[in-house]
Amino acid sequence: MKAIGYLQSLPIDQQDALMDIELPIPEASGRDLLVKVQAISVNPVDTKIRMRAAGENGQHKILGWDAVGEVVAVGDQAELFKVGDQVWYAGDITRSGSNAEYQLVDERIVGMKPQSVSNVEAAALPLTSITAWELLFDRLDFTPLLPADLAPAGQISNSDNARILIMGAAGGVGSILTQLAKQLTHATVIGTASRPESQAWVKELGADHVIN
Repeated sequence: MKAIGYLQSLPIDQQDALMDIELPIPEASGRDLLVKVQAISVNPVDTKIRMRAAGENGQHKILGWDAVGEVVAVGDQAELFKVGDQVWYAGDITRSGSNAEYQLVDERIVGMKPQSVSNVEAAALPLTSITAWELLFDRLDFTPLLPADLAPAGQISNSDNARILIMGAAGGVGSILTQLAKQLTHATVIGTASRPESQAWVKELGADHVIN
């Protein structure tokens, strides 16, 4: 299969900073899915790892974690997905990435790709969405609003007087956080943005107030 990788952490303007390479197609085992990659996105984690981590034991390092693709094979213990499923995921930083035609990924960190967005749109979402969700509902301890028939008995959402300030609300994580906070909590959402077009974007995402 075709892939893009590197052996050494080099400045990006160096010829061998990233290389076109050929690798064997991996085989799925255990809980792994073999995914035929259809779309990827570049995340800040890609650039940080490329600058700091080299390939080991003479093997190329493959970057890329946010991805969308089709399941083409499943491991003998996989039970959540089947061949033909369209999936998306943020991948595993300790494993070979998605800058390749095929990738192995543990099914427990995979989800079904929403049909409402294209492959390209979906590939831009996994890591930013996970980060925003964890910040809002795990770290800040907001309770997500759920449909009445899904809400656990006795669960009460956040009070109407809650407020959340999102710095850089027009950015990758900020734009997702703005939407989650507005749609899944009762909080008043305040976002910061500088350029006029960024301010308009944050307002379109649902922020109640935008600060320059």
